Amino acid sequence: MLTLLLIVSAFFAGVLNAVAGGGSFLTFPALILAGVPPLNANATSTVAVSPGALASAYGYRRELGRIRDIHLPSFLGISLIGGLLGALLLLWTPQRTFEAIVPWLLLFATLLFAVGPKASAWIRRNCTIGHGTVLAVQFLIAVYGGYFGGGIGILILATLGVFGLTDLHAMNGLKSLVSGCLNAVAVAAFVAGGAVYWTEALIMLVAAMAGGYAGASVARRIPPPVLRKVVILVGAAMTVYFFVTKA
Repeated sequence: MLTLLLIVSAFFAGVLNAVAGGGSFLTFPALILAGVPPLNANATSTVAVSPGALASAYGYRRELGRIRDIHLPSFLGISLIGGLLGALLLLWTPQRTFEAIVPWLLLFATLLFAVGPKASAWIRRNCTIGHGTVLAVQFLIAVYGGYFGGGIGILILATLGVFGLTDLHAMNGLKSLVSGCLNAVAVAAFVAGGAVYWTEALIMLVAAMAGGYAGASVARRIPPPVLRKVVILVGAAMTVYFFVTKA
């Protein structure tokens, strides 16, 4: 039964990441329910969903070629450094400390996912930042992404919008590329640190890839707002669960 839970959650996480984002809101709780400690569940979830973002970035390769305003090597470089730092911070965090802050991380990520699109639109209308500032902000986002990562796509899109990018397809491509690279460097750190539960990770990785492949056809049948509501409900339920159990 637990194996089925991991397969189903990872499959739909792949679908969500291909359509609306937020797949970790399904894989992380599933691993917790399967008995994996929170810190290891976070690391294992990252391994499980990591191939999908890079595959999505490859699909946006033409749109990425249209980006001229941002220096891509600098943007990716600062993201990799921040992502590695965040992953190392997670590995250096004691299990009990991580368990204590998980409810707050989930609360932040859930609220971000819920209000992200409207907040991003408001910020784009009222704020602008320069190239140096966008790199500094992206570094902080990358640290958060390497440490936990829930809602990171929304943060990246908001930053790019404030910087002045308007091509949503190119922005999504850059978001996918950065997320994939962040995941890759975090995975390397988690593997080296022995934080990954490999049996669960491999089961979920295959299912997530299948879900990501099916995401395009699923998107034609399920409206993205419905998927977003499912993600928000799962995130809210897990937030309440962790606050209650850690009280």
